[in-house]
Amino acid sequence: MTDTTPSTAPTFDTKIVVILGDDLAAWQELNVTAFLAAGIATSAPGVVGEPYRDADGTEYLPMLRQPVIVLTGDAALLARARAKAAARDDVALAIYARELFATMHDDANRATVAEIAADDLDLVGLALRGPKNVIDRIAKGAVFHA
Repeated sequence: MTDTTPSTAPTFDTKIVVILGDDLAAWQELNVTAFLAAGIATSAPGVVGEPYRDADGTEYLPMLRQPVIVLTGDAALLARARAKAAARDDVALAIYARELFATMHDDANRATVAEIAADDLDLVGLALRGPKNVIDRIAKGAVFHA
């Protein structure tokens, strides 16, 4: 077993944050978080680790290599965070708009987002990955999900 005590745990120069709208039902929070985490997983090589293997040799899919911090904020905070993140080259950004709850597959999701101007997106969640200090500034005002 690998020792992951704080003295030997890896440190990361990036941070992954999911910010959820503060008006979602529990099932929506889980759904949005799952979709957004999948987007972040594809954002750069090395974001996802190696496959897991149990003592019996059964292999499991790899997961994100670093913790994901889940926060909440209101619609204005989500819109501000999206705009700040979109303006930067060093931040990976995934979005989830309220309209996507009515679609049933990826093609419909992308078509729906394509019809809405960035400032008009009714965001219910976003995920960010980038330098720690940058992500902290972008997510300022969001609170830990309870």
